[in-house]
Amino acid sequence: MELRYSFIVPVYNRPGELSELLQSMSALEGNLAFEVVVVEDGSSETSESVIRDFNDKLNIQYFYKKNTGPGDSRNFGMRVASGNYFIILDSDCLLPREYLQVVHDSLEKEFLDCFGGPDTAHPSFSPVQKAINYAMTSILTTGGIRGKGAAKDKFEPRSFNMGLSKKAFEATGGFGNIHPGEDPDLSIRLKKMGFRTGLLPEAYVFHKRRVDFSKFHQQVRKFGMVRPILSSWHPHTRRITYWFPSLFLLGLIAAIILGFIFPGPLRWVLPGLYGGYIILLTADAYFRTKSLQVALLGVIAVFIQFIGYGYGFLKSTILVNFSRKQPEALFPHLFFQRTTDT
Repeated sequence: MELRYSFIVPVYNRPGELSELLQSMSALEGNLAFEVVVVEDGSSETSESVIRDFNDKLNIQYFYKKNTGPGDSRNFGMRVASGNYFIILDSDCLLPREYLQVVHDSLEKEFLDCFGGPDTAHPSFSPVQKAINYAMTSILTTGGIRGKGAAKDKFEPRSFNMGLSKKAFEATGGFGNIHPGEDPDLSIRLKKMGFRTGLLPEAYVFHKRRVDFSKFHQQVRKFGMVRPILSSWHPHTRRITYWFPSLFLLGLIAAIILGFIFPGPLRWVLPGLYGGYIILLTADAYFRTKSLQVALLGVIAVFIQFIGYGYGFLKSTILVNFSRKQPEALFPHLFFQRTTDT
């Protein structure tokens, strides 16, 4: 099959980020033709001027629709795209010059109906962005499987950097209306239907992620909240590892409480374990980033990640398993209403 690529980019009030992404697309190497489908998801700050700047550099389709979330916007983009293989990106990503050629060569060698690629930090990113990237990608955190060869056939592609064949999209109906969590849900359904999914380790993107710790905390808390919902929909995907951030949070609370209760050396056992973990994180982050500032901020980011995810996971687990309400009623802020209107 001759592959024809369509980049699908939902955007919500981020014209500056979109401009940087399109600039990186215009610099892609190779002779592979592609189109870019930008779906404005009900933004009040639209990207129309950005699109005009790149109309003579890229083959762009631009659509504006009411706000129904990134999953539905990606589905809309794939319905109107002319390609037979979709590459889905978040607007806060940048592409290295060789990205599309790497994807094409990999799919020609071993075709996947759905692929995911890893993410990393660009040298121009702020120290906080680099710290958050460390927390989300380190083997010492919940992001440990990202980009690791051993996880290639178990990898659940994420929609910041994800490929999907038109055949797979049409068979599954694309993304659901939960957000976040729409990408692992789609990956699970694809595997159930027999489609091949996997990781392309060399097809990485530069991913800005959240620009401050407050937004990062909100994001990871939602990640924790959606996982029990996904497990209730797909019971075979339950893993003990999903409990690790919650156990980290409970252990941290216990360390603080027991430090005041136990006499003598016993009071330092749990705090000592957490202190050792902090030292290990700092050393690893410094080794990877070559920056003491980023390493120290990375430790903060990891604690935010574990505490936010762990709290969200515990809260959702209790409500999903012991409430008679459906997840949509329990967590309406995690679900969007679908539409096909432009």
